[in-house]
Amino acid sequence: MKRAAARIAILDYGMGNLRSVEKALDRVDAAPLITSDAGDASGCDGLILPGVGAFPRAIERIRAAGLDGLIAERRDTGTPILGICLGLQLLFESSDELGGAEGLGLLPGPVEALRAPGLKVPHIGWEPMRWEKPSPLADGIPHGTPFYFVHSHAPRPQPADTLGTAAYGERFAAAVENGNVFGVQFHPEKSSAAGLRLLANFAEVCLQRRSRTRERSPAVDPASGSRAERERGSGVI
Repeated sequence: MKRAAARIAILDYGMGNLRSVEKALDRVDAAPLITSDAGDASGCDGLILPGVGAFPRAIERIRAAGLDGLIAERRDTGTPILGICLGLQLLFESSDELGGAEGLGLLPGPVEALRAPGLKVPHIGWEPMRWEKPSPLADGIPHGTPFYFVHSHAPRPQPADTLGTAAYGERFAAAVENGNVFGVQFHPEKSSAAGLRLLANFAEVCLQRRSRTRERSPAVDPASGSRAERERGSGVI
């Protein structure tokens, strides 16, 4: 029997390639939901935080929509989270872009201007990835696989959180992982077959987490009602 598709919320705060990410997830047989509603997102197996534009404006919109609290709560419950491009940067503590702003703080470290003397910034184009450690997110994607970048800033994560790097002037962190928090500086939805493979890998991470959660949940006999109802009947609550 085919497993149910991973339900993945694409968080809508008005800045991001929402439809492109949605279509890419459709292609890897996930079940995407574009939403700004915390209730809808909380019922999903994973979250994607996309982003295109400037860091200060993006974090302002996220906080205005109350999505910062949702993202932190989902991180604490173990829900897989994937930041894409600006969405990756927003996961960090701060950015120096346009005068600076505080980020979500899910990952330690700042976001700083890309160090690419003599090269055109923003960096736009394909660059090969170098994976720095094994990860389910990189499963089946060889070293040297190119991905598509559009950015003028890059995060400075802790070494242990650096999943992959790419080079443009400097070698910068292009993918990160810390527990259930993942992020990529490139656009997987614009990176052909390799990008689809990465999104399929993220969907698989979400499905595995769903399975583990169900295994830990106490079984409920439909004939005897809900767990809470049984406990009330037995005088437990």
